[in-house]
Amino acid sequence: MKTYDVAAVVSGGASGLGEATVRALAERGAAVTVLDLQEEKGQALAAELGGATTFVRTDVTDEESVRAAVAEAAGKDRPLRIAVNCAGIGWAQRTLGRGGEPHDLGAFSRTVQVNLVGTFNVLRLAAAAMATAEPLEDGERGVVVNTASIAAYDGQIGQVAYAASKGGIVGMTLPAARDLAAVGVRVCTIAPGLVDTPLLGALPEPAREALAAGIPFPQRLGRPDDFAQLALAIMEHGYLNGEVIRMDGALRMAPR
Repeated sequence: MKTYDVAAVVSGGASGLGEATVRALAERGAAVTVLDLQEEKGQALAAELGGATTFVRTDVTDEESVRAAVAEAAGKDRPLRIAVNCAGIGWAQRTLGRGGEPHDLGAFSRTVQVNLVGTFNVLRLAAAAMATAEPLEDGERGVVVNTASIAAYDGQIGQVAYAASKGGIVGMTLPAARDLAAVGVRVCTIAPGLVDTPLLGALPEPAREALAAGIPFPQRLGRPDDFAQLALAIMEHGYLNGEVIRMDGALRMAPR
């Protein structure tokens, strides 16, 4: 994609990876719609960026909620051509606890529902809107960038629900790209490692330093801006399709 004179949606766009991506897209002139449940943060971000940046309170697991948000984005004065999926939750629990208690099924289902089903919900509805746009160079109509995790490959003890949800995103990337080839929509996924998001920000500094020390190079936590930079590179590189890219400083996580 050679232009940012387009509409874009970013799920989970009110904080962390999503917020960094919203800022990067808005800086380049895109009309961004922030999809998030964090109403206060989302509205504040849209007000700060101004212009064509708007916020729509969105539950990615709800069909009508996402449909309404995509319709608002597609109704702007330029076609919807970009969708970035950053909405997600974490959950830590062993398949069997130390006392032999089984993993909470509701928590497992909720993690998969938000991370995997929510990603697919945004992907399919955004792609449907993109398919109506006029084709650009090489017949491209749009691009979807999903967020997985290196836990999809190196899931640690207690990460079974999270790893399963992110592994599903990895697994659907290629078939989704093949499905959408007919309408000129590319699909790629970023699998971040340890990124300094609000979740890690709650840890004490010694713990953060210990995490960074385990990363081969560069020996620091990833930054949300690193993710945004890679997402934009995927958007601009028209031959990237059906690919999952690890963004982890060569980290391979140990069992614990």
